Amino acid sequence: MDTIEIKNLTKDYGEGRGIFDINLTVRKGEMLGFAGTNGSGKTTTIRNILGFLKPTSGAAYVNGLESWSNSSEIVKSIGYVPGEIAFPDLSTGTEFLKCQADFLHLSDMNYAEYLIEKLQLDPRAPLKRMSKGMKQKTAIVAALMANPDIIILDEPTTGLDPLMRDAFLEIIKAEHADGKTVFMSSHMFEELESTCDRVALIGNGRIADVAVMNEIRNRPQKEYKIEFNESKDYESFKTLGYNIIRDQPQYRQVTVKIDRSEISKLFQDLNGKNIHFISEIKYNLEKHFKQILSTQKENKKNVQ
Repeated sequence: MDTIEIKNLTKDYGEGRGIFDINLTVRKGEMLGFAGTNGSGKTTTIRNILGFLKPTSGAAYVNGLESWSNSSEIVKSIGYVPGEIAFPDLSTGTEFLKCQADFLHLSDMNYAEYLIEKLQLDPRAPLKRMSKGMKQKTAIVAALMANPDIIILDEPTTGLDPLMRDAFLEIIKAEHADGKTVFMSSHMFEELESTCDRVALIGNGRIADVAVMNEIRNRPQKEYKIEFNESKDYESFKTLGYNIIRDQPQYRQVTVKIDRSEISKLFQDLNGKNIHFISEIKYNLEKHFKQILSTQKENKKNVQ
């Protein structure tokens, strides 16, 4: 059974704002990324999954339970880091984490202590005086310390410096490797690309595409940019029949797209030519989504 199911989910705020006809699943043990710009619908979708919002139509399910009707039950199995963190009226981070542990009936604080050390958090600091980064770290510890089976993260690295972002990503990769189901939203493609099994793109409240990361990382074709020092080598190369997707004569430069099986042949054909440089143009998640959006925009224009 899928851990999270979203079926024809709509939350319409009017004037084109909200989410519309969302269909998405997260399999047990899967890490699904949720990409989109601010205002695209990521947080609204997450709040529907948690049962914090009543949908206009459709529904979200967690472990088979409809979210809106069973919110108090499903949140017991979820570790959640909200996009906007608001702590209760307690004095210090330590007091908040102790309160959270009591609520979760958690007596063993070993994992919490590990997270505190890993994130270099001083929980003794007053909650009201904490920086955005310290609040984020405290929320992460509170969400993960009880070892929940399901982890839902709404822009969890906001406010973290690069070193702490890397530390957090190490933590969440370990959680995923331990079999946890993770749903993480972010506007940073690199974060999702390095951690997730699949990534869904939402734009204007609608799912534009769901990318399988193994397919992104292991595409059957590669692109190389090649610049020649001499015009005769540049002209000679162009007669060899490669699929040239970009030609820049002013720089004696070509970009070719080839199958993986052709890589050895390409370098053999370049042997002996006077080359200024050759570089692989990496295909990544951001490039994939840009192509998807460009194609959809063009198709929409053609229909109109």
